Amino acid sequence: MYKSFFKRFFDFVFGVIFVFISVPLIVVFACLIALESKGPIFFKQERLGKSGKTFILLKLRSLRINNERKENQIFKDHPDMTPTGKFIRRFKIDELPQIFNVLKGDMSIVGPRPCLPSLIEKFDENGYFRLKVRPGLTGWSQVNGNVYNSWAKRWELDRYYVENMSLLLDFKILIATIGVVLFGEEK
Repeated sequence: MYKSFFKRFFDFVFGVIFVFISVPLIVVFACLIALESKGPIFFKQERLGKSGKTFILLKLRSLRINNERKENQIFKDHPDMTPTGKFIRRFKIDELPQIFNVLKGDMSIVGPRPCLPSLIEKFDENGYFRLKVRPGLTGWSQVNGNVYNSWAKRWELDRYYVENMSLLLDFKILIATIGVVLFGEEK
């Protein structure tokens, strides 16, 4: 019952509440981004969602515009990172606009992080398994090593989440996410 109805219900209710909390932060950091570097305030990128359907993910832009950049995985010491970008990435503030993706139904509060569509070519069995649910703002992989894990390890953790999805596991992930935001990610 949780997977089929209540999870989406909770996503919507908490999404509406979270909009009121996050919009003031989004506005403040949007102004700082606009003052600090030229370009759009929001970063929009096509991502892979439930059942392999793509959608446009929203983030606050944290990098200077550089059309020559080829990397998909950006770390905190990247040369194009703005000072505001470093701060908003460290505290996950750049992710706040994704609450609108949650309200729209493209994402969930908790679930595997949405990846680039091109990554599907590298999926193993666990990678495909993650497409059974909506991607999330945070997830089991994010609170267990995140970008410091290999793709195979992330997909293994995502599969664990999909197979064990419950209100209790979602709550555990949300609590752990607070720790990641406050204290940073582990290597």
